[in-house]
Amino acid sequence: MDATIKSIRPNKTSDKQLESRPAELDPAEFLAVAVRADQLRPARAEAEQAVRTLLAYIGENTEREGLLDTPRRVVEAFDELYQGYHQCPAEVLDRTFGETAGYDDFVLVRDIEFTSQCEHHMMPFYGKAHIAYTPVERVVGLSKLARLTDIFARRLQTQEHLTAQIAAAIDEILKPRGVAVLIEAEHTCMSVRGVAKHGASTFTSRFTGMFRDNPAEQARFLSLVRGLQR
Repeated sequence: MDATIKSIRPNKTSDKQLESRPAELDPAEFLAVAVRADQLRPARAEAEQAVRTLLAYIGENTEREGLLDTPRRVVEAFDELYQGYHQCPAEVLDRTFGETAGYDDFVLVRDIEFTSQCEHHMMPFYGKAHIAYTPVERVVGLSKLARLTDIFARRLQTQEHLTAQIAAAIDEILKPRGVAVLIEAEHTCMSVRGVAKHGASTFTSRFTGMFRDNPAEQARFLSLVRGLQR
């Protein structure tokens, strides 16, 4: 993961152009934990029994030695893979720093590795997220952008939704002049099943504020992500 701060910004955009627009997502999707306190959930024993049912469905003998402890292990793996449902994005970005010496260019954190699960087949997709934002007076710790990515990635997702949630959370919580998010990923639901096209990459992006309204800023962000400038 590379963190890049660049200080050359041509063609500054007017304040009128940078006026924020209403969020396109329900704030409940990106400001709070995904599991409500009053939400009914099956008991752990029921979850383990569900794993046994699936094992039996594929034709396995759930009583053989190698599978006796598999239901417990699968549920424990789910607790880890989907821990993002119990984490609050707003809390990750709640601490900012004001000692920026008037810095007014964007901050880019590149190559944030992540793994998520496709909500259609519950199969992994993985890749890298590239995130930039232009702060207004205060900045957030660089590691917080990686943590934010993990919170949303550790839920059942589509890549498009993951991209939109990351951008919306930063835009709503930090109130920057603009946000840019680019995600590149490989989906195992496409590479190991179905059309089985290993190595195919999917790219999604979301721009807000100055990145949305100023093509030059978009181009500079994409250039830095691709490593054409150092």
